Amino acid sequence: MTFPLKYAFIASASGIALLLSACASDYTFKSNLDSKAINDYFKVGDVTLYEGSDQPKGTFETLGLVEGEACQETKQDAPPQMAVARTNARRAAADMGANGFVVKSCFMITEADNSCFSRALCVGQAIKTPTEK
Repeated sequence: MTFPLKYAFIASASGIALLLSACASDYTFKSNLDSKAINDYFKVGDVTLYEGSDQPKGTFETLGLVEGEACQETKQDAPPQMAVARTNARRAAADMGANGFVVKSCFMITEADNSCFSRALCVGQAIKTPTEK
């Protein structure tokens, strides 16, 4: 009876040693993502969305008017999403150096044109509010 137990112990000890040695290896991580593009992608998170009753409090500087669009290129494509249009408008606000976007109007355009079967469009103000320290 001790014979199978001895082999089970050796097998489990060997397995643990193998796992531990794999964790100690020197791995390198390679990605096809451009580090500069990552910052551009996530800069939207630095722009606060103000919509409806949620409006900026206190003083702020208006930097300009921005818009964002989501396009359904063909009838077979997914319909445009208003959230994508808002996100694109926030990205445009971030490009102006804003830390806030006040939505003035969002709407759907269902008439097809040369570039889109239908589109979602959001327009608003890019603003700069004082940052808390």
